Amino acid sequence: MWLTCSSIGRKFVMAITGICLVLFVTFHCVMNAVALIWPGAYNQVCQFLGANWYALIASAGLALLFIIHIIYALWLTVKNRKARGTDRYAVTAHAPGVEWSSKNMLVLGIVVLAFLVVHLIQFWAKMQLVELCHGTLSVLPETAAVNGIPADPVFGTIMLQIAFSQWWTPVVYIIGFVALWFHMNHGFWSMFQTIGWNGRTWLPRLKKIALWWTSIVVGLFIAQAIVFTVKANSNYYTTNPTLLQQYAEINDEYANTYVQNLAEAARPAVEQFMSGYQRAAQISQMTGDDMYLKQFIQNEGNIHLQALRPFAEKTEGVAAAANNQVLALIPQIIGLIETTQAEIAAEEAAAPAAEPQAAPLPVDATPAAPAAPAAEAPAQPNTNE
Repeated sequence: MWLTCSSIGRKFVMAITGICLVLFVTFHCVMNAVALIWPGAYNQVCQFLGANWYALIASAGLALLFIIHIIYALWLTVKNRKARGTDRYAVTAHAPGVEWSSKNMLVLGIVVLAFLVVHLIQFWAKMQLVELCHGTLSVLPETAAVNGIPADPVFGTIMLQIAFSQWWTPVVYIIGFVALWFHMNHGFWSMFQTIGWNGRTWLPRLKKIALWWTSIVVGLFIAQAIVFTVKANSNYYTTNPTLLQQYAEINDEYANTYVQNLAEAARPAVEQFMSGYQRAAQISQMTGDDMYLKQFIQNEGNIHLQALRPFAEKTEGVAAAANNQVLALIPQIIGLIETTQAEIAAEEAAAPAAEPQAAPLPVDATPAAPAAPAAEAPAQPNTNE
């Protein structure tokens, strides 16, 4: 296949994936600009994307583009070094302004990749990945908090607060952005040259477009990093009244959804306990003896505790759970079982050791009649007399 077997095919793949990545970087820059101008809207964008199916498909496609781009870059570098030294693209003459970057595209790409890993750890791993694996964190007991604000994965501004409050973050980002400028500036016009736009008229135009496009995008990225750093160190994202109100509203929304889903999952376990308990309670009421209720708790209590305790742990500290009929029953059921078990244990400890008794007779059984004494054999007559 010419896309893999020929040098032109491999460069064509690099060009196509490069175009897609340039468009993504531009989109990412615009999205960050929303955080710069209107932080509340940035949180809404994060909430809209999140771990929804369309965002996951886009993330998977983007990851595939990065992987293909990296693999083909390494492949081309190895092939080019064997054939023509370190030249990566089919360029016969280099402009002075891009000479260094054209010869160091692989090194620049590695720096950009390292920066990307840091960026993914600080944002993607705490946002989309967490939401995909665990759902919203705002209603979970183990939620991390920043100045009292839950670090929910849909709160992009809280992630900015966490990342840019550290002194080294802007340093790493600016280094990454500078490497991105060199890498993207050269790659932008080189990918068009690869697909055939290499005439004397269009190539100079493409170089100017690349210079302006890359400079604007990277310049905005650097400005955003500086502003995010200033705001994070002044705790803007955790003290702004508008953002605090938005955090509360989103938390309430997610808490209600979380509670409803948890209640549906807990319903079978609650209904199973209530069915057995009500049956034992009816028998105890008819007989006037609570022995049947205690027997039910003694025989099945631990089974129900094992089923219900995980739900109780997940609703601990969740205010909305108290207003849900199913989840509100769980602490009461657990308390009833534990109290009854304690009473049974106390009664068994206080009762004296009883002697074993004979098994009770069946209701319809009657005592057996005593056996008749054996009759004595009559005396034999004496025939010798």
